[in-house]
Amino acid sequence: MESYDLLLINSFYAFPQFQKKYGVELPNGSYSVPARWQIGLSMANLVGMIIGVFANGYCADRWGLRKVMMASHAALIGFIFITFFAPSVEVLTVGMLLLSLPCGFFAAATPSYAAEVSPPQLSGYLTVYVNLCWVMGKILAFGVLSGTLSIEGEWSYRIPFALQWIWPLPLMVATYLAPESPWWLARKGRIEEAENSLRRLVSAPITVIDPKESLATIVRTIEAERLMSIQGSYLDCFRGDSLRRTEIAMVSWGCQILPGFAIQNYITYFFTLAGLDSSDSFNLSIGNAGLAFVGTVSSWALMTKFGWRTMYLGGLIAMFPVMSLVGFLDLATNTPSGDNVRWAQCAMLLVWFFIYGASIGPVPYGIAANVGATNIRVKTISLGRNTYYFLSIINTIASPYLLNPQEGNLKGKAAFPAVAFTLLLIVWAFFRLPEIKGMSPEVLNQLFEQKVPARKFLQESKKHQ
Repeated sequence: MESYDLLLINSFYAFPQFQKKYGVELPNGSYSVPARWQIGLSMANLVGMIIGVFANGYCADRWGLRKVMMASHAALIGFIFITFFAPSVEVLTVGMLLLSLPCGFFAAATPSYAAEVSPPQLSGYLTVYVNLCWVMGKILAFGVLSGTLSIEGEWSYRIPFALQWIWPLPLMVATYLAPESPWWLARKGRIEEAENSLRRLVSAPITVIDPKESLATIVRTIEAERLMSIQGSYLDCFRGDSLRRTEIAMVSWGCQILPGFAIQNYITYFFTLAGLDSSDSFNLSIGNAGLAFVGTVSSWALMTKFGWRTMYLGGLIAMFPVMSLVGFLDLATNTPSGDNVRWAQCAMLLVWFFIYGASIGPVPYGIAANVGATNIRVKTISLGRNTYYFLSIINTIASPYLLNPQEGNLKGKAAFPAVAFTLLLIVWAFFRLPEIKGMSPEVLNQLFEQKVPARKFLQESKKHQ
């Protein structure tokens, strides 16, 4: 829903019917949504997400992940009415702000739930699936927009809004039928319910996985963290050993946007500025989303052989020369072979998106969902995700100044800031990002308490098994 929503509103600015309804008439008789309202709509989306993510940290701890997600689905049904019937751009902005609030809850709650209902060995696959859903939302949005662009009248943009009503009710029912997180139940002292939840989650015979033994491990871990003064507040995320764990979540997940700064979220616009016609630009954008999907599915296979640290660091190292080439190729776009050079830039970006989709796109979901202490897992995830949204605001403000022909007009040279950020992240990941894939919360607590260097995590973890 988040990626569908975000792509929807950013794409509507090019819809003539949307421009006529919510824009102003220009001297030449055409219509356009004023820049201040374009920024306002995009910012409303991001601000709503930030509020929702932070609020989830409190609400999920108090009422549990299931109830929070069900309430978010119910709110979503109501808020869609505002965007669907919005009579003015002001009302639409309010609608986008409210609509993004439950999406913010989902953004933080789903990775946490996936991590808490699965064993450490499967946690990575389930949390990465959250990223796959994000990519599928993007592909769905492209398909819907492609099918409604030619529709005359207001239904060209109302139908994409209305399609959002399909999902909340069945997802609310599915969430109601799902078991509550045994970790949350154990933290609340509801031990019998936690055991019942574990029995629902485990299909293996008791001789293979004993729910009572799993519950004992959960309770032991929670009590150990409380003895370490990790009670469950946002402040606890910045105290003691948790500060390092919060840094890892915030940088690995929050800085996802930096290797594609100014280009990744404006890829269709970038292709157009590079000299491609609008249809080619749109088709390449769909291709990018498809490659991101293939990359995310590939990451499941890669995770079986490689760890998260290797995939994250390796992805950044592979993306560095590709994005560098996009920037350097721009120096040759004014030559007689300029058209070929522009297509080469586009090809490089397709390669970049595949690498991104197989590495730093999905992997941070697993890292952020598992690196925090269990008593503050939801809040650690919330801080990581909101770092991403805060940087997205900076990206939203800076990108037009870098790309717009009336401003920086950098075209392909806009890749150079992304290259610089990629290099900084490579250095950070090498020295600060540990390998935590498949490790239990107990083992992670011990390793962070012992202040084991990031590069020695995997080696030291074997001593605790």
